[in-house]
Amino acid sequence: MMRRTAFLLAFLIPGLAFAQSMHDHQMTGMSSTGRQPVQPGQAAFAAIQEIVEILEADPATDWHKVNIDALRQHLIDMDNVTLHAEATGEPIEGGMRFIVSGTGAIRDSIQRMVLAHARTMNGVGDWKFAASGTETGAVLTVQVPIKDVEKLRGLGFFGVITRGMHHQAHHLMIARGNDPHH
Repeated sequence: MMRRTAFLLAFLIPGLAFAQSMHDHQMTGMSSTGRQPVQPGQAAFAAIQEIVEILEADPATDWHKVNIDALRQHLIDMDNVTLHAEATGEPIEGGMRFIVSGTGAIRDSIQRMVLAHARTMNGVGDWKFAASGTETGAVLTVQVPIKDVEKLRGLGFFGVITRGMHHQAHHLMIARGNDPHH
């Protein structure tokens, strides 16, 4: 009888340990390598998640002013412009003129993003920005020092709109209920 019990325990204990281990991994999200996934799966979701974590970690956060919906709208504008707007560029003396267009919500996003970007970036690195709304979007004129003309042409509109590490800071400002574009 003792031999039979020892024999059964020799097979049951590793099986029970494996089952417990699988349960633990499922409950913690851990893989068998011990790594946990870090990507949330979607860029706008990740940007909002990052801001929420910052706000929750900051005891000075004024929750009466927090506006995550405004940040979401801004991220929609970024997506609309980056992925759905049409942009053409034409060389001008010392720079480029970009005509950016779309319809409906895309047009509205273009107008908000281009006008705000021009105000925010005007004068940074001696680059001069001027923007105006049009019926189909906006016109962005960028004039740069002579040494940056080829860089500007290489960047094109979509490269220009991404310049400046202000984006992350202004996402936090928007979420805190402030308007970073004025």
